[in-house]
Amino acid sequence: MSRKLPILLFTLTMILVLAACGSNTGTTGSGSTTGTTGEASTGTELSGSVLAVGSTALQPLVDQVAQKFMADSKYANVSVQVQGGGSGTGLTQVSEGQANIGNSDVFAEEKLDADKAKELVDHQVAVVAIATVANEAAGVTNLTKQQLVDIFTGKVKNWKDVGGKDQAIVIVNRPSSSGTRATYEKFALGQKVEDLAGSIQEDSSGTVKKLVTETPGAIGYLALSYLDDSLKAIQYDGVDASVENVESGKYPVWAYEHMYTKGEPDAATKALLDYMLTDEVQNGDVKDLGYISISGMQVKRDVEGKITK
Repeated sequence: MSRKLPILLFTLTMILVLAACGSNTGTTGSGSTTGTTGEASTGTELSGSVLAVGSTALQPLVDQVAQKFMADSKYANVSVQVQGGGSGTGLTQVSEGQANIGNSDVFAEEKLDADKAKELVDHQVAVVAIATVANEAAGVTNLTKQQLVDIFTGKVKNWKDVGGKDQAIVIVNRPSSSGTRATYEKFALGQKVEDLAGSIQEDSSGTVKKLVTETPGAIGYLALSYLDDSLKAIQYDGVDASVENVESGKYPVWAYEHMYTKGEPDAATKALLDYMLTDEVQNGDVKDLGYISISGMQVKRDVEGKITK
């Protein structure tokens, strides 16, 4: 009995030691795991992919900013793809979960059913002005609202009837899904117009620019971001389509540029949207590409088109 007691005590001691070590190891492991998680949450770089689809009027800005965004070391693991297709397409795709962002020249309520529009979150990133453009063979520098209505409804078919040259008018229009078209019809024409026989319909602002530039007598409309020395804006009721006139409310054919998300955006998408509103982008890329910074506007416009100071 006396021999067995030391052995029993030794055995019990070892069991207690091992139990303590096991408990200690568990605590350390738990602490180590927590530490690793903390390091991962604070040290892991943002990653993910963002698909932005829609307005071709907004596309040049989103394209350029996306490239700068991805070149920034903080967002090196975020991939951004930008596609056109028109505002209606962008709103539909973001509503159906096919895109992270729906780029649009119009409010979602103007294109989607009320229930679907309510699901989207509006991120206004700039203002776009839409200008009337015509081929140089037209021979005009100014058109009134009524003259534009007469042209786009087919009442006037020759430029000589609105003070231009003896040249047939060729209308280059955007499809009904286009936010640029919706903005132009609402604020330049004051009405929707039917597509006329013989008119050309193009889904891309870049193609509209090419066709108007190359087609004698052609007329269309483009965001200021697409204009350069090869194609200049025509005055609207004697008012230049300029940044200053848009900001002050003198030139009426403009709209907000929206980047809609379905609900609140994920981390990568939010980072891009926040980047769009930085001073660097708003005072640099926005202005350089012919858009107007949100902060520069002296007037506001609601979904009904009403202007307020």
